[in-house]
Amino acid sequence: MKKHELIPKPLSNPSRQNEAEHVGGGLLGRRQFLRTALAVGLGAGGWLDAAAFAAEGPVKVRLGTLAPKGSSYFKHLQVMGEAWRQAPGGGVALTVYPDGTMGGEADMVRRMRLGQLQAGMLTATGLSEIEPTVSGLEFLPMMFRTLDEVDYIGEQLQPMLNKRLEDKGFVALFWTDTGWVRFFSKEPIIRPADLKKAKLFVWAGSLADVGLYRSVGLNPVPLETVDILPNLQTGLINAIALPPTYALAGQVDRAAPHMLDLAWAPLIGALLVTKKTWDAIPPQARETIAKAACEAGKLIKADGRRESAESVEAMRKRGLTVHQLPPDVAADWRTEVDAMYPKIRGTIVPAEMFDEVVKHLTAYRANQAGEKK
Repeated sequence: MKKHELIPKPLSNPSRQNEAEHVGGGLLGRRQFLRTALAVGLGAGGWLDAAAFAAEGPVKVRLGTLAPKGSSYFKHLQVMGEAWRQAPGGGVALTVYPDGTMGGEADMVRRMRLGQLQAGMLTATGLSEIEPTVSGLEFLPMMFRTLDEVDYIGEQLQPMLNKRLEDKGFVALFWTDTGWVRFFSKEPIIRPADLKKAKLFVWAGSLADVGLYRSVGLNPVPLETVDILPNLQTGLINAIALPPTYALAGQVDRAAPHMLDLAWAPLIGALLVTKKTWDAIPPQARETIAKAACEAGKLIKADGRRESAESVEAMRKRGLTVHQLPPDVAADWRTEVDAMYPKIRGTIVPAEMFDEVVKHLTAYRANQAGEKK
């Protein structure tokens, strides 16, 4: 992760990142040019524009994601794709590239900008490559106490983020999350002092992350995704933060069989399509496209949160030790992260976004406290 490695990306297979590099390059641009030429040359109205769409066949959308093939996330995207194909005006032909076959999230953003991909389901890591303020939804350790708070902050701030993303050439079709990120380690990590002794994975190339961790007494080890599991096994790193679903899928628990039951931060994601592609979709189809995407996002969130708990139990059965957090130790963690916030504000998370999150959370908690009286 490049903005803050408190929440690393799911494990993928970078050896396949160059696969299909040429796919789709320039095709959408040629289609848009032909439509524009027809409209200008013939003075076409809306009916002719619709006819041009139908004549060309369905708009082709290639979507990249780190989600594993066969996962519930992938299956929901497939169901969404079927609804897209049946949309009015010729529909949209969706092809999903799972497992990071289109590279890491920064690579997928680059491919969308080049027209090699038209869409991506990204975590806040990739989203922050486009709009840095997205980092405020994810890269704030222990800022959110409950998933209800995560939902509330999303409701308050996602409309603003949607506008900023659109201004930069992307349309957000849904926002989602997969629950909490946890610490997995080779030896038990219970107190902040234990984490400071650990060799903690951080994303290679992120000087800001490394600097932040070192400034609070941690020992970051920058690595690429492909190096995580081998270096857990060799001991170059011995701790990593990620959602239980990804730990289970990547068998991280076999090399790091201890998990701290601490809700460190949520893993936030969104489905983006390039605005150029969205504008190429027949107007009469967009409502169907948006509705199917919204439904997929809701199902991905529900399944992600449920599967997170199920993954912990599955790993527990094969040997994972889950360490609970005593109240006095929880207070120690709170003290540590409170000291981190001034260093995160304005560097990892833009100051304006940091302040917005704090403002809305303060109002939400005051309202909740008032309702309980």
